[in-house]
Amino acid sequence: MRRRPAPAKLNLALVVGPPGADGRHALTTVLQRIDLCDRLELRAAPALAVRGFDGDTLVSAALTSLAAAAGVEPRWAATLEKRIPVAAGLGGGSSDAATALRLANEALDRPLGREALHRLAAALGADVPFFLEDGPQLGEGDGTQLSPLDLPQDYWVAVVLPADVRKDSTGAVYRQFDQRSGAEGYEERRRHLRAALAEARRPRDLALLPPNDLASSPLAANLLELGAFRADVTGSGPAVYGLFLHEQEARTALRRLRPLGRTWLAVPAWYG
Repeated sequence: MRRRPAPAKLNLALVVGPPGADGRHALTTVLQRIDLCDRLELRAAPALAVRGFDGDTLVSAALTSLAAAAGVEPRWAATLEKRIPVAAGLGGGSSDAATALRLANEALDRPLGREALHRLAAALGADVPFFLEDGPQLGEGDGTQLSPLDLPQDYWVAVVLPADVRKDSTGAVYRQFDQRSGAEGYEERRRHLRAALAEARRPRDLALLPPNDLASSPLAANLLELGAFRADVTGSGPAVYGLFLHEQEARTALRRLRPLGRTWLAVPAWYG
């Protein structure tokens, strides 16, 4: 039996460009793990089974695709303990899938190499390859082209999932982005993001990153008023994060915002 945490992610910046011929939008994003985690346990079994989360599709797909690529039967039983909220922009399903790939690949007599595993992950979803890497990453192209970043990690994260916001599908969010011509000025925003990354030495420097192109929330302003040095929506939302220098400030902010939705206190995590 093997088990491992599957951490959530934040998009500390998300700059989106026009769609390509394949319909996927160009984007540049800063990806950072936090220690809000699901947990996944994997053991050998007569047939593939995923327990603990009735809504799973990605873990099953990950194990099926790995077995096909390795030329074996998918004889694993996975048990998921969900703590990351579903469809919140925190990447829980992608992290679960990547963790399943890692655990099952380690159990193979002939594990797949890094590049082959990355290809399987990219076919499952744009965020999945990130969870196979360690540390913060810059995602480019469709988000699966990754390069490591050296970013400050010494801050506290307040995460708020608003209770009164209906989650649109990711496809709907991108359609709305296209309807408002959101891609205009992409290259300029991309240069701004890269310039901000080049200057990021201290936690407060992350405040220079551009805002999320896809989604915004009034809760970000609330978090800034309560002492966050950066606050924004992660992914296509609706979860909102605030970055704080001090734990007590983050805890106080979460206590003040608890009537508005579910809340979590977290810190950056380097790997899953």
